[in-house]
Amino acid sequence: MVQIIADSACDMTRGEAEELQVTLLPVTVTFGDREYTDGVDLSPREFYEKLIESDELPHTSQITPYTYGQVFREAVEAGDEAVCVVIGSKFSGSYQNALAAAEEFGDKVAVADTQNVSMGELVLVKLALRLRDQGLSAARIGAILNEQAKNVHVLALLDTLEYLKKGGRISPAVAFAGELLSIKPVVSVVDGEVALVGKARGSKNGNNLLRKLMEKTGGVNFDMPCAIGYTGLSDDILRKYMADNADIYAGRQLPVSAIGAAIGTHVGPNCICVAFF
Repeated sequence: MVQIIADSACDMTRGEAEELQVTLLPVTVTFGDREYTDGVDLSPREFYEKLIESDELPHTSQITPYTYGQVFREAVEAGDEAVCVVIGSKFSGSYQNALAAAEEFGDKVAVADTQNVSMGELVLVKLALRLRDQGLSAARIGAILNEQAKNVHVLALLDTLEYLKKGGRISPAVAFAGELLSIKPVVSVVDGEVALVGKARGSKNGNNLLRKLMEKTGGVNFDMPCAIGYTGLSDDILRKYMADNADIYAGRQLPVSAIGAAIGTHVGPNCICVAFF
């Protein structure tokens, strides 16, 4: 059997992970001098409550080689192989840590750099599950994931520029001007990093821009995994997005996730995110 291992930055719930037999390793989230375990003692809702109240952005900690090594050893000693699907190497040092831990296990353990985070990481976890169920080896699954990572598109419509400003990705002057004009930015993951790919005035224009950017990629391949996520204290933004874009999804039951700390720190609440091949 091939075990699938992922980190909580993929925003799969612990309940879904148990159901799909995914080993989910939590990242640590630090607000000030207080540490929390993502998805264990800090739910997405609790995270946004703290994020909104905090003047400073929280920090997330990478998963250590020791932690990866323990999980890999358990899998191999049980007679299994393992595929570790990891947050993009430009987002975190976790990928290098996983690689270092995997060295002693040879082709029994494969590590995939998703070049992504959150929904972009999640669709590759879902692809790994499909490949596992087809009976492929860990080495083959890892190779396919590393190849397919470049075909994943992630687009997110943000409600505010505030958190990009706090994270140093835009200047305070640009953020101030944007807020005055009700600018709704669209970000994507480009070459493994978050990049601003468009701006629109107001939510309606933002939704239209998101559609246009999706079309520009060639559209959604519904034969492959896709996912939708949202940030904040309620799913109102998700409901509105699904109603406005019912024609795109044509009644399909797509996986929906509440986006947690790994990317929520940088985009803030009331963001909608889509990931697809």
